[in-house]
This record gives sequence, structure tokens and C-alpha cells, in this order.
Amino acid sequence: MSQFIDARTSQNASLANSIAVPILVANTPQLFGQIGLVTTAGIGANPRVQMKGTVSVQLPLALVGITITVVRGTAPTDPIVYSATSTFSLSVLAPQVITFSADDFNPPVLPQLTYTAFISSNLLGTIRVGPENFDGALYSD
Repeated sequence: MSQFIDARTSQNASLANSIAVPILVANTPQLFGQIGLVTTAGIGANPRVQMKGTVSVQLPLALVGITITVVRGTAPTDPIVYSATSTFSLSVLAPQVITFSADDFNPPVLPQLTYTAFISSNLLGTIRVGPENFDGALYSD
């Protein structure tokens, strides 16, 4: 039977169109969420982390690819636990809401597990507009 260990939320922007953060360098990860899960309180066998998030972007009028990457750690070069790219067509005018869910099975048991969510675009002119959130929960047997 699963046992809840810890949960955290990173809420960068709660409302639609509440921020205007441009992605200034193409194909370079930009942090939009980070959580630290405490693992010392009675963790059992088979730890697993379930994460989900949302990020909204206004796109340039061009064919653009948006990549969401989640790492175990704090840097884009840390171990990747999730990565996906969505390509949007030229006809998209309204802000696009991207949601995702990710899992990390049997992560190392450290005093704290840190997960960081990044967004990148293959084209300049992409603007993060909100909402943005990233959250996760740690379970074990």
C-alpha cells in the first residue's frame, strides 16, 4: 500500500496573462518551476515522485517548437526525468496552455529531492504569459 511522504508546489503565475517573460535565447532552457521534496520522514521501499505542471505562452506568427524539460536537480544538465516538445502552427494567435505530467520511479533517497522544470523555444518571440505552476508528490511502499 502506498504511503504519502511529501508534496510541494511552485506557483510562478496564478492567472492568465499575469506575466510577460520573453524567451530571449532560442533553444536555451529557462526555469519556470522548482520543488524540493523532503525524503527523511519514514520513506519506505520503492519511492516514486509524481509531478505535473502548466505553462502558457504567446507564440510568434511562425512555426515554433516549445520544449518542456524536468530534471532531478537544479541545472538543465542534471538527469532528465521528462522532456516533450510541442510544435504549433502558423495560425495560432491566442496564448497556448501546455500541461504535462511526469514521474520519477526509484529516485535516490537523499535528504531532499529537488526537481526543476524548464521551458525552451526554438524561435525568438515566444513570451511566457501565465499561468505557470509545477508541483509534485513523493510516495513510497
